[in-house]
Amino acid sequence: MAQPIRFHLDPLCPWCYQTSRWVRRLEELGEVAVDWAVFSLAIGNRGDEGRAVDDRGSAPALRTLVLIRAEHGAGAAGRFYAALGDAVHQRGADVDDRAVLAAALREAGLDPVLLERALADPGTWQQVQDEHDAMVARHRGFGVPTIVLDGGEGGAIFGPIISEVPDDAEAVELWRHVSWLASYENFAELKRERGRVPDLASVRKYRKAA
Repeated sequence: MAQPIRFHLDPLCPWCYQTSRWVRRLEELGEVAVDWAVFSLAIGNRGDEGRAVDDRGSAPALRTLVLIRAEHGAGAAGRFYAALGDAVHQRGADVDDRAVLAAALREAGLDPVLLERALADPGTWQQVQDEHDAMVARHRGFGVPTIVLDGGEGGAIFGPIISEVPDDAEAVELWRHVSWLASYENFAELKRERGRVPDLASVRKYRKAA
């Protein structure tokens, strides 16, 4: 039986994108059922100052995602994130480009008017902030990707941070370890240097700009 999980994301992060590709494959293999949830890196990195960023950076995408989820369900939200992630991280598009967002909606089988509706409704930004705050308060979350077991009611873990999407056998084996650690309350941290970076257009674009 598929294990229900909540996956907190910000579409700006390439590491989160790589982990989401692994999670989507796990869902296809019947290992997990995913509820796609949001986390704002702008708020996480800039505190209260980030709360004013409601139409820049990844905020338009986050606002659109919570509206999609409310009206069309988690599956549609996941399709939108997958399409947007491919555009941003595989093709180097800008996460706040309205044309890119509209194209991602169409690719996900959704009406592009959802973007306009999300940005016209201040409640969508409030929903993003509330979801961000709830994750921080309940799970002491600090970044993405964060996976929460039991559909958002169980143990939580930041990561895993992966450079490449593993093959199916390794994907399932990795999930066995990650889910066990997330459920083991005595475990806090296990970390090593990121020896490899994802081979993504977004990463190459950032390095060139730097």
